[in-house]
Amino acid sequence: MTYSTNFSIEDLRFDNYGLIPAIAQDWLDGSILMLAWMNKESLSMTLETKNVHYWSRSRSEIWRKGATSGSTQILKEIRFDCDNDALILLIKQNGSGACHTGEKSCFFNAIQINQNDKKEKKTTPFSNICSELFNTINERSINPSEKSYTNHLLTKGSNTILKKIGEESAEFIMACKDNDKNSISNEAADLIYHLQVALMHKGVEWRDVLAVLESRRKKNN
Repeated sequence: MTYSTNFSIEDLRFDNYGLIPAIAQDWLDGSILMLAWMNKESLSMTLETKNVHYWSRSRSEIWRKGATSGSTQILKEIRFDCDNDALILLIKQNGSGACHTGEKSCFFNAIQINQNDKKEKKTTPFSNICSELFNTINERSINPSEKSYTNHLLTKGSNTILKKIGEESAEFIMACKDNDKNSISNEAADLIYHLQVALMHKGVEWRDVLAVLESRRKKNN
C-alpha cells in the first residue's frame, strides 16, 4: 500500500456529532493523562497555536486546556490511527496535572485483577518502566523503609552509590563479553537502577535525562 504524506483534517473520521476522541499522553515518559474530544475547529486551533483545545460535550463549546486552572497542555506531536477515527496528542503538561481533581492523570482508578468488585487509587500514572522505577526510588526517599535497599544506598551516600555503579558497570561489561543475553539483560537492569539512585541522590530528575535524549533525537533527525 502506498503511503501518502498529504494530510487534511477532512481525511479524519469524526462521529455523527462531529467529534473525534483524543488521548493526551506525556511527551517524555508516555504517561496516559486524559481522554477528551475534539471537533474540526478545536483541532485546527490546536495545530495552529500548539496550545491544546478540546470540545466540551457538557458545555457545547471549545475550551483551551488550563485556561482557568493554569494546567495547560503544549502540543509536541500528534498522530491518528489506521482507521482515521482517533487521535493521540503527545503533550507537555503544565501545572498540577491533567485531571480536574488535581491528579496528574485522569486514570487513577485501578481495578484489582481477579477482584473486579474492588479498586484502588494509583496517583502515579502508568508510564514506561524506567520512569516508574524512578518514581519508586523517589517514594523511598520521601518515605523511608527500614528494609529498603534503596534507602540503605541513599543513607550511605555518594561513595557507596558510586562504587555500586562501578561494580555493576564491570558486571555488565563481563556479561557482554560472555555473550550471555540473559545476564546482559539482568546486569543492564541493575545498572539502570543504580544510575537512578545516583540521580536521585544528586537531585537530578529522570525526566531531565529523558529531555536530553529527546533533544538529541531531534538533532539526529
